[in-house]
Amino acid sequence: MIIRSLELKNFRNYEEIQIDFSQGVNIFYGDNAQGKTNILEAVFVGATSHSHRAGKDREMIRFHEEEAHIKYFVEKRGITDRVDMHLKKNRAKGIALNGVALRRASDLFGVANVVFFSPEDLNIIKEGPAARRRFLDTELCQLDPIYMNNLSNYNRVVMQRNKLLKELEFHEDYMDTLQVWDMQLVRYGCEIIRRRLLFIRQLEEIMRGIHDGITGGLEEICLTYEPSVTAEEFEQELNRKKQRDLKARATLTGPHRDDMAFMLGEIDIRTFGSQGQQRTAALSLKLSEIEIVRKRTGDCPVLLLDDVLSELDRGRQEKLLDSLENVQILLTCTGVDEFVRNRFPVNKIFRVNRGCIVGEN
Repeated sequence: MIIRSLELKNFRNYEEIQIDFSQGVNIFYGDNAQGKTNILEAVFVGATSHSHRAGKDREMIRFHEEEAHIKYFVEKRGITDRVDMHLKKNRAKGIALNGVALRRASDLFGVANVVFFSPEDLNIIKEGPAARRRFLDTELCQLDPIYMNNLSNYNRVVMQRNKLLKELEFHEDYMDTLQVWDMQLVRYGCEIIRRRLLFIRQLEEIMRGIHDGITGGLEEICLTYEPSVTAEEFEQELNRKKQRDLKARATLTGPHRDDMAFMLGEIDIRTFGSQGQQRTAALSLKLSEIEIVRKRTGDCPVLLLDDVLSELDRGRQEKLLDSLENVQILLTCTGVDEFVRNRFPVNKIFRVNRGCIVGEN
C-alpha cells in the first residue's frame, strides 16, 4: 500500500500545496517550525480522521480561514482510492471516499493504514497510562471499525454519566437514570476490554521476537494487559463502587483507566527501567505495530517517521532501518543526514521552508 499524492489547502501553515510521493523513501528536511511535521500529520489525519496531537479540528485550520481540505490518493493491490476530508471550525468534518460522502468516520478506516513514529513515542513506556491507552486505541481503530464504534460510544457514555454524577448532587430524582448509563457503559466497555486483551496478546508475541533481536537475546520482555476491571466483573464492580463514583462525581472504573505493563523479569521498566531499556521497549512496540498491520491486513502500512533517527543511537537506528524494507516511508529531519543517504536509497527529497515545499531530485 502506498500514498500516491497529497493535496492540502489551509491546513496548518500551508495555504495550498500538492505533493507526489515516491513509493519508497521520501525525506522532508528543513529547520524546525517550518511545517515538516504538518505534512505527516495531514497524512495521519487523512487515514484516521484525527490528529496524533491532542486538540480539535479547528486547531489544524490555517489562521483566519474557516475550513481546511485534505485530499490524497492511496493505492492498494492495484486499486486507487481518493479520500477528501474537510475540517471545519464550527461543524463536524466531512469525509468522502471516491466522491461519495461517508456517514461515519469509522467507514474511512482500513482505506489507508499508517504508523506514526515520533520522538514522543520513545517516552511511551515511562509516561502515564493515558499515552499507552492512546497507542492501543489508535492502532485498534485502524484495524477494527467495530472497535472504533464501541470506543466512540463508550467515551460518549462516560461523558454523559460523569455529567449525571455531578447533577445528582442537586437533583437526586435523576438517580433512576444512572442505571441506564451503567447498562450502556458495561455493554460497550466489555467489548473494548475483550478486544484489547486479544490485541495485546497478539502484540506481545511479535514484540518478544523484535525485542530479542535488538538486545541480542540478553533481555526478555513481557507485555501484559492491566485492565481497570475484567469484562466478567465489570457490572458487579460498577455497582459495588457506585457510592465512590457518586462521591467523586466521576466514573472511576472501566477501560478508560486501563494500562499496559512492560516487564523485564521482575523489573517493571515503566518505573524502574533505565532510559536505554525504556527506549528499546518503545522501539520494539512501534516495530510490532508495523508487523501486526502486515499480518492483519496483508499490506505494509505507510510509515511516518517524525525526526526519530536523531533520537536513536546507532544500534537502534540500524534495527529500525533493517525493518523497513518494502515500506513506503515519509521521514522528516533537520538535515539530509549522510547516514540516511548511505543506509538505504532515498527516492525523493523535499526542502521545507516556511510552508513552501521544493523537490530537490
